[in-house]
Formats: sequence, C-alpha cells, structure tokens
Amino acid sequence: MYDHIVLPVDGSDEATAAAGHGLALAATFDATVSVLHVVERRALRITATNDERTRLRSRGEAIVDEVSGLAADAQSVTTDVAEGTPADRIAAHAVDRDADLIVVGRQGATGLGKRFLGGVTERLLGRSATPVLVVPGADAAADADYSRILFPTDGSDAAPPATHHSAALARVSGAAVHVLNVVDLQAAGGVFNAGGLDPEFVDRLERRGHDAVGAVADELGETAPDVEVHTAVERATPRGSVAARVRDYVDTAGVDLVVMGASGRSNRNRQLLGSVASTVLRTVDVPVLVVPPAS
Repeated sequence: MYDHIVLPVDGSDEATAAAGHGLALAATFDATVSVLHVVERRALRITATNDERTRLRSRGEAIVDEVSGLAADAQSVTTDVAEGTPADRIAAHAVDRDADLIVVGRQGATGLGKRFLGGVTERLLGRSATPVLVVPGADAAADADYSRILFPTDGSDAAPPATHHSAALARVSGAAVHVLNVVDLQAAGGVFNAGGLDPEFVDRLERRGHDAVGAVADELGETAPDVEVHTAVERATPRGSVAARVRDYVDTAGVDLVVMGASGRSNRNRQLLGSVASTVLRTVDVPVLVVPPAS
C-alpha cells in the first residue's frame, strides 16, 4: 500500500516523534522515505543578508540529517530542503515523489490544556491529495504496532478510499478493524425538537447506521478476508457529539489508530474535513489517518 512516505520536519519534538513513527511504518511496508524541511518564504523575506539565508538552509539541512539518522541501516532515505509556503511545498513534494503517505506531527497543548492542530498541519490537511497521518504529541510511540484500528463512517462517499487503507494497515500489522457509526439524534431532529423524536424515525437512523458499517465490513471481507472486523452503531450522548463518542470509543476499546475519510473538495479546491474529523484530530491521543477521496 505504501511505497514512498514523506516526513516533513521542522526541528520540533512533535515533528521528530512523528518522523520516528513514520520511519517505523516505512520499515513495516518496506517503503522508501524522503525527509523534507521547508524554509518558510516569509522567513526568507525578512532576512537582511545572504549569510542569514545560508544559516536558515543550514539549519534545515541539520534537521533533515538528524531525522534521517534515526532510520534503520537497511532503509532507503533521502533528504531535501525546499523553500516556500510549508503546506503547499509539502503537498507538492508528495505529488512530485509519487508518495503514498505523508506523516506529520499534530502539536502539543495550549496553556489551557486544549489540544490544537498546528497551522502547517491544518493547512496541509486542506490541500493534500495524498493521505496524511497525523501523529499526536512529542511522546508518540516510535513504533507502528497497531492492534485495533477504528474506522468511523457515516455511509458517505468518503468511506471507500479509507476502507482500502484500513485493510492494508490491518493486514500488515495483524490488527482488528472496528467499524463505527454514531447516530446523532439531536442533529437529525433539530435542537428545538423538545417533544422527542418519533421511534420509527430513530429506528430508521439506526438502520442506516447498520447499513453503513455493514457495507464497510463487506468491503473489508472481500479485500482482506483474514482481518478480524467488529461493527458497532451507537448514539451520541445528548450533551456530547459524534466526535466525543468516537473519542470515547477510542479510549474504551483500546484503539491504536483512527482512519477517516475526508469529505471531498470545496469551491476553493480545498479539502473538506468536516467538523467531526477536525475535532477527532484535535482530541484523540492516537494517530489519525485522513484519506482524501482521490487517493
């Protein structure tokens, strides 16, 4: 599934930890790797001398060399220092190298303890036609040993591409795949529906949920018949959300990896993650693979 993996790094602990995870995943798939550092265009604009520009590039070269030194002896790793807008350059680099995957760090936490996506990571998720694996935190596991993979689905067209990635990762790691649909009764009925929802309407929503997870399970059964598959349809709590229910499932089931499909592209030709995927990315403590429709 993965023949070439791009590891963008900026010298932060989070990026280095993500690169270590990416190198482990590359070793599992026997994939080649390119380690990329992008010198920001705005940083170049404020440099006053050629010496300052040289120092920026030298710092980038030191960063990619340090990360490439983490690779196993048998791994094929190249390094590159580019200039420009990081998210755009990373996305373009992945296309130029015919990469199958980009592995990036999420970020840490704010002073209030709230997790957030780094600006480059968030913009990359909106631009990349290549699947992006977002690895949380500087203390992320250096291995890619997945035991349980969670695939949340709403039955949309975003599911099929992500299903193939779930199957490939499960096959190579021996993981079980949990396919989850969360029924959001409040969103379906409207926040002003004080009288409650008709039971037949609720049953219909849950049947659609079972159809959605069943379709993914059937596809997994055809593409990866040796993979153990579990399905679940659950309701979002009245005070919670679909993303919160996904996070709870990650915690209670001991999930090691979440695979989600992006929703397509907006009028500005940018990826639409959707509020659920965006919130899951910010709040779970395991890697999240976002698969665009074109992948």
